Amino acid sequence: MNRLAGVTSPYLLQHADNPVDWWPWTPEAFEEARRRDVPVLLSVGYSACHWCHVMAHESFEDEETAAFLNAHFVSVKVDREERPDVDAVYMEAVQAATGHGGWPMTVFLTPDGEPFYFGTYFPPAPRSGMPSFRQVLEGVRDAWAERRTEVDEVAGRVARQLSGRAVGYAEDEVPAPPDAAGLADALLGLTREFDAAHGGFGGAPKFPPAMVLEFLLRHHARAGAGGALEMAAATCEAMARGGLYDQLGGGFARYAVDAEWVVPHFEKMLSDNALLCRVYAHLWRTTGSESARRVALETADFLVREMRTPQGGFASALDADSDDGSGRHREGAFYVWTPAQLREVLGEADAELAAAYFGVTEDGTFEEGASVLQLPDETGPLDAARLASVRERLLAAREQRPRPARDDKVVAAWNGLAVAALAETGAYFDRPDLVDAAAAAGDLLLAVHTEQRGGELRIARTSRDGIAGPSAGVLEDYASSAEGFLALYAVTGETAWLELAGLLLDTVLARFTGVDGTLFDTADDAERLFRRPQDPTDGATPSGWTAAAGALLTYAAYTGGARYREAAERALGVVGALGARAPRYIGWGLAVAEAALDGPREVAVVGPDGDPDTAGLHRTALLGTAPGAAVAVGTPGQRWPALLADRGLLDGRPAAYVCRHFTCDAPTADADGLAERLRA
Repeated sequence: MNRLAGVTSPYLLQHADNPVDWWPWTPEAFEEARRRDVPVLLSVGYSACHWCHVMAHESFEDEETAAFLNAHFVSVKVDREERPDVDAVYMEAVQAATGHGGWPMTVFLTPDGEPFYFGTYFPPAPRSGMPSFRQVLEGVRDAWAERRTEVDEVAGRVARQLSGRAVGYAEDEVPAPPDAAGLADALLGLTREFDAAHGGFGGAPKFPPAMVLEFLLRHHARAGAGGALEMAAATCEAMARGGLYDQLGGGFARYAVDAEWVVPHFEKMLSDNALLCRVYAHLWRTTGSESARRVALETADFLVREMRTPQGGFASALDADSDDGSGRHREGAFYVWTPAQLREVLGEADAELAAAYFGVTEDGTFEEGASVLQLPDETGPLDAARLASVRERLLAAREQRPRPARDDKVVAAWNGLAVAALAETGAYFDRPDLVDAAAAAGDLLLAVHTEQRGGELRIARTSRDGIAGPSAGVLEDYASSAEGFLALYAVTGETAWLELAGLLLDTVLARFTGVDGTLFDTADDAERLFRRPQDPTDGATPSGWTAAAGALLTYAAYTGGARYREAAERALGVVGALGARAPRYIGWGLAVAEAALDGPREVAVVGPDGDPDTAGLHRTALLGTAPGAAVAVGTPGQRWPALLADRGLLDGRPAAYVCRHFTCDAPTADADGLAERLRA
């Protein structure tokens, strides 16, 4: 066992018995490189990464390759989900040098941490124009030994160039959040990239655009843009009918390798499914679509059934690969079917029905004649009871297959996203069990991930088995956890969740905000890398920057805190600059900007606990489509938050107040009237 034997990351533990003498990311690793005067090999990946596993089997488990690495390098292995800051700064270097990025990420560093040679996956033998990993290692060793001055110059130049990319505002020139015209321009940009034939944006590979879909739904709600709703609905329908969605067990794969959503990359991520669960719930709230309702609930049930940990949190990911039954690990083996396998489980007649319904053919849509289950366009009447029986039997048979491995570390940011999704989905569809699951995950974040330090609430990035990991939380952990707590407050009315969100956001303002109001991904007292990471653009999840803008805006709507509103508006300034040029990469920022432009509307529901009229008004408020509305429910005489202060009953009946910037319409006791006020 190497130095990874004592770590908590499941990804690093997968490499603990490699012959490579791996180090975790620690100062001691770089001290060792300095002492030996050798370069550092930085290898970054994550547990559900298919090509990470491939490179590990081909190179890191090879004794000869490991001996060469151990002799000439200090090798450092990083889990990108545990250390997103390390991943971010070196991925930026890889993308700047090569024009693309991905995982595994392979970077060679000086002992001072400055990068000088970059790549991703390297094969064990030259292939398709790529050098072999051994050729790369020999080339770097020779350059380090024979052209050291050149290596140092390259490393210094790269570090200086990347450090000069910081986002900053000139004094007294903080850009304003996007206005209605700016958001319309963003919609126009998305329209140009929309795939009208298959839904989604761009070509292959095609990722589920969860945050862009939130923007489209909010833009439709505020501006009444029918085209925005049509793009959102068509994309959601296409994803739900394609192979991207698990037609038996619910939940979405990471992305589709094609433009038609047929063949997925089979890993399932907590973050994707939390975001998409919320999108489909919001689509149902807007349209009443039965398909959206089904997918939202199936995805929520998938999260609770397959991703929940014994401590009440949610695991990070399920692998793409699993044993295909013959001892061979193969991508998608758990999920794909052949006609013969259908016949074995269902018998001839039902297998024929299932093959037609799910698009299973003799030629197959995946590897080796297997098919990914889809829902092709329905034709003719369907026997719902018979199809339900088919699904149940196929799912039961699939459960007997070797399951993909699960990365069971709990990531604070992604659990915050799951909390928000489950709380809202449970409230919309009268599923208190889902709200309870959201609250349990919130309790875990509070009990295990947070601690008071110097009068500030700090959050750990990860935990496993109920024990916090070693990595400090980054901006997205604070912001997305706050987002989850704010959603729990809106659903339950329990002020403890609102207070907790406020404490996290106070730390954001104190530790992650620059003097000009821009935001950084790491705290000002965090470990220093060769540059402090900072990125407002959204990736697979809302960036810490845009997530913080959203949470700050909502918290200000509840409390009337001007400094939170001002911080949100400063953060949204960058959305105005990027929204029209690159709307696909700032979708959550655009969604937050929609809320800011709409107010957001503040809804105070006041009435006795347990009163059905109070509950009815509260539910109506939660189902309102006004972008990012802040919903508070409380009893008469409640003093905090400010949105509820001085709100009374209406002629002795529970009442709802709809406000913007704490200027309110006349209260109403009528649920239908309240619903009308919360439309566009």
